[in-house]
Amino acid sequence: MLGPSFYGGDSLVLEAVFPFKSFYVSETFAFFGCLVFMFLVGVKMDLTIIQRSGRKAMAIGVLAFISPLFINFILASYLKNSIDMDLQLKNSLTAIGAFQASSSFHVIACYLADTNLLNSDIGRLALSSSMISGMLSWLALVVVFMVQQTSNRQQDALPWMALCMVCMIILVIYILRPIMLWIIEQTNNSGRVIKEGYVLLVFLMLLFCALFSEFVGQHFMLGPMILGLAVPDGPPLGTALVDKLDSFVSSIMLPCYFVISGARINLSEINMRSAWIVQVLALGSFLGKLIGTVLPSLYCKMPLVDSLSLGLIMSTQGIADILTLQHAMLLFIIDQKSYAMMVVAMMVVTGTISPIVKIIYNPSKKYKSTSRRRTIEHACPSGELRLLVCIHHHDNTPSIINLLEVSNPTIKSPIYFYLLHLHQLTGRASPLFIDHQNGSHHDSQRFNPIINAFQIYQKYNYDKVSMNAFTSIAPYVSMHDDVCMLALEKRVAMVIVPFHEWRTLNGIVESMNQIRGVNKNILSKAPCSVGILIDRVSLQSTATMSMMNRADLYKVGMLFVEGADDREALAYATRMAEHPMVALTVVRLMLPESKTEHRAELILDSEMLNEFKRIMETSGIQHCVYEEEMVKDCVGLINVIRTMEQNYDLMLVGRRHDGESELFQGLNEWNEYPELGIIGDMFASTDFSGAVAMLVVQQQTIGDDEDLLDDFRCLMEE
Repeated sequence: MLGPSFYGGDSLVLEAVFPFKSFYVSETFAFFGCLVFMFLVGVKMDLTIIQRSGRKAMAIGVLAFISPLFINFILASYLKNSIDMDLQLKNSLTAIGAFQASSSFHVIACYLADTNLLNSDIGRLALSSSMISGMLSWLALVVVFMVQQTSNRQQDALPWMALCMVCMIILVIYILRPIMLWIIEQTNNSGRVIKEGYVLLVFLMLLFCALFSEFVGQHFMLGPMILGLAVPDGPPLGTALVDKLDSFVSSIMLPCYFVISGARINLSEINMRSAWIVQVLALGSFLGKLIGTVLPSLYCKMPLVDSLSLGLIMSTQGIADILTLQHAMLLFIIDQKSYAMMVVAMMVVTGTISPIVKIIYNPSKKYKSTSRRRTIEHACPSGELRLLVCIHHHDNTPSIINLLEVSNPTIKSPIYFYLLHLHQLTGRASPLFIDHQNGSHHDSQRFNPIINAFQIYQKYNYDKVSMNAFTSIAPYVSMHDDVCMLALEKRVAMVIVPFHEWRTLNGIVESMNQIRGVNKNILSKAPCSVGILIDRVSLQSTATMSMMNRADLYKVGMLFVEGADDREALAYATRMAEHPMVALTVVRLMLPESKTEHRAELILDSEMLNEFKRIMETSGIQHCVYEEEMVKDCVGLINVIRTMEQNYDLMLVGRRHDGESELFQGLNEWNEYPELGIIGDMFASTDFSGAVAMLVVQQQTIGDDEDLLDDFRCLMEE
């Protein structure tokens, strides 16, 4: 009774909205894509964000919804009473202001993902705030559409429509969602991926919800969105649905929809006076969202630039808003000319916002703003050593635990390390950062074998080692933000990340270029020193045996050339040398005549080496050797590396060196992995036959000249 006939018949609707009958097939295909798109929007949304939102996000979300509505209602009333305009525009002006004031969580989440701000501080706050403002907007629009539909045809149908909507929500929550939970349980028990039959079953649920939503007089996309909200986000079901449907919808179906939506806009029919009036409302909506976001942000003592950036992000609009406008055309709330002018206004506002945000907001600035030297070289030798250890895959675990043990945790100089398990964001729109110490969120550490392995190591060394475990679920392109932010907050001396290539249990080398991108971003933006751990040893080899179970000495080699990175590697090696089961060999490469332009570098290097030799002589360390090798060119460097490749379990090298030096001339052209430096790249090369782990070290960078001057001043003061 309340279905398609409620709109006046399918043909009437299509002829009113789509004047070109030859487009019917493509229109059906495009709108079917929109149906799946809205379902995926619901799947990716995490409603628990609203529960986790603090007062700041709640205030910003509510004010970002109320402020533009209030301003646009005032503007619409003033314009209707003071300016002559087209009668159709005048009747729909208040509705136009309301639609322009609406916002969408999905649009803002997509914008943040496109600008790589998804898991920045502003990005997380924008997600929480937009979830609140978006839900308020959708609830208001659903009520408006229901009232408009009943006022057009059947005034007594409103209670029945509301009752049918409640029935559909109950159906989804108490029947369809338990079925999906059963699917997840069956998949977890079998240990396999989601069966195609289960995916088909969910797809049939999608079509049923669309049909039911249309039958009760609502838009056919409302049902799929409600069903999507009921799908448990993340793996296995949510991730499987997004993986199977998202690419097809985004690459094929939505482009068809964009073409059809663009073909419906006829700019030649737009009256300039009418366009100016609509643009005034668009400006009022923009200013309302900006004011509703900036004022509470400033009240919460956020920086002005961050507040402005957040306000601009909250003002973006996109495809979800266009879908709302098209449904408003179906109900004759707005006409086609108003729709065209509003779409143009959206394009202008959002197109202007994007470059401004990129210019004024850079989340990596705060990582470099610290003036504290957070390095192992400048840390107190007898104090606590803080490390941040990043893990991508369980195959990284043995080598990381061995490195922690080699780092010589003692009662007088313990190690406090923070374990960050990095996951790619799939099947959801919002990133997650889980603190397992607090036991929050449904992802518990007892289900994570990687975290369990490190907890066992901590228990064996409870008086020397402390740890705190975190999990970051974020896109690879912005995953470094979580790493750098945690390193900054916890004041760690070094971040240790695994190389993007590793050996599996079967000795097969696996690699992921996305992890390589994460490592590069960490190297360029970390607020402390960084170490890239390369494990070229098979997990079946005895070389990976835990330090606690070894009877022979663990041999560590360190190749010293020059510069801050080598000094940082030497400081780390000095700490390792104090371990009773570690034998350290430091080899310094000497040129016949040093031609470096940095006299201060030579002084700092010599002082560091002299301090190392003094410590070795006075501390009574037995298994420590210092050697000097005279080399003339890159051939001599390669020969030294060849003599060391089979003799050690772990090699430490600095990352950055003077590329113009005679030692490295001609080697830059063969550098396959620049993030490892020239020497690190040679050790990681496939031509390198040694089965040895390697740590490539980069010291914290504040500014090369500033670093050098600060260290030199400290040396002169001593």
